Amino acid sequence: MTTALLTHADCLDHHTPRGHPEQVARLEHVLHALEPLPLMRVTAPLAAEDDVLRVHPASYVAELRAALPAEGIAKLDADTFISSGSLTAAYRGAGAAVRAVDMVMGGEVDNAFAACRPPGHHAERATPMGFCLFGNAALAAKHALDHHGLSRVAVVDFDVHHGNGTQDLLWDEARALFVSSHQSPLWPGTGARDETGAHDNVMNLPLPPESDGAHMRQVYEAQVFPRLRAFAPELLIISAGFDAHADDPLAQLNWQTEDFTWLTQQLCDLADELCDGRVVSTLEGGYDLTALAASAAAHVQVLTERSA
Repeated sequence: MTTALLTHADCLDHHTPRGHPEQVARLEHVLHALEPLPLMRVTAPLAAEDDVLRVHPASYVAELRAALPAEGIAKLDADTFISSGSLTAAYRGAGAAVRAVDMVMGGEVDNAFAACRPPGHHAERATPMGFCLFGNAALAAKHALDHHGLSRVAVVDFDVHHGNGTQDLLWDEARALFVSSHQSPLWPGTGARDETGAHDNVMNLPLPPESDGAHMRQVYEAQVFPRLRAFAPELLIISAGFDAHADDPLAQLNWQTEDFTWLTQQLCDLADELCDGRVVSTLEGGYDLTALAASAAAHVQVLTERSA
């Protein structure tokens, strides 16, 4: 079969202030880097309201809608902004994650990558933050559990920042295992090892500033991979942030592009072993445009190799 790439031009209509790291050019660079790859290109649908409401209350969605400016850019918090097209972009990102799950679970493709913005893993149940509006990875996990009747779904988040939103949205979900590796100390300040979820279903792996890909590999081999094997997920969802790269301006980890290749290969090996290769990946952070493009392309290249 093949790898699906889900995206939509609406995701380019989410605007932030000049100089903001979460900019339109991020998605443009990623999509350009993916052009040579043999992908099934899929137009991301708008998420159904029921899918969004699996993880966010209707009151929160109404607050976002009320905050939309008719023109220009509005500020939600110190780092998070919306423009007139932002909520539509967020619905496309959520819809891409849901459609990716449907395609993988339905056997249309082996795996899928949702290339959308704004990202999602910092959005808590009723709080937009960290550039994020909807919790796409958690939303995808809940859709897989509720709509496809799965018993166990794992979410692995290797963004350099802790996925506090995904953790919040899946904290009480015994059927989901959430694993986050992230630099610590670093914003948002969450993700300590003792944050383990209501059902021991959260695993946080703080990584020290200036640590490199070799350190990451040791941590994943010693702790993450055994935990995934013990959990035996029926679907693996990846929150694919590429801001642990050494060139990223917002953090101080020293991963290289080949580290993202290695980690993706290892996660795909586990998916082959545990869940018939079913992988859904969704774009999170990454703010050096060149490093982001190269790392995202390396990540998706591995997905295409596994689906050949």
